Amino acid sequence: QVQLVESGGGLVQAGASLRLSCAASGLTFSFYAMGWFRQAPGKEREFVATISWSGGTTGYADSVKGRFTISRDNAKNTVYLQMNNLKPEDTAVYYCAADSGGVVPRTARTYDYWGQGTQVTVSS
Repeated sequence: QVQLVESGGGLVQAGASLRLSCAASGLTFSFYAMGWFRQAPGKEREFVATISWSGGTTGYADSVKGRFTISRDNAKNTVYLQMNNLKPEDTAVYYCAADSGGVVPRTARTYDYWGQGTQVTVSS
């Protein structure tokens, strides 16, 4: 079965960096666009970043543009989210997701598969 497993979360101070990883199995990874979403307590899940199957196209939420970078390694079936200059408002559970459509969707319901999430906490 399809599995997406996130890792790399943690507790950091404002201004620090983290790199999240999402390892995929049970699917032909290079056929899927991948996305990162996040959900803070009491809030809806929100789009963070997305990347096309080839890695040639990316998209970001305005709140993270210029600070976060999404990338992928199709040979390793892994997608990454490099997060720099973290802010307390970035605190959330971060989820990766896979979309068979191949484009770069920003809507959660478009995605076919989801990981279980990794907690990122940024202290001020």
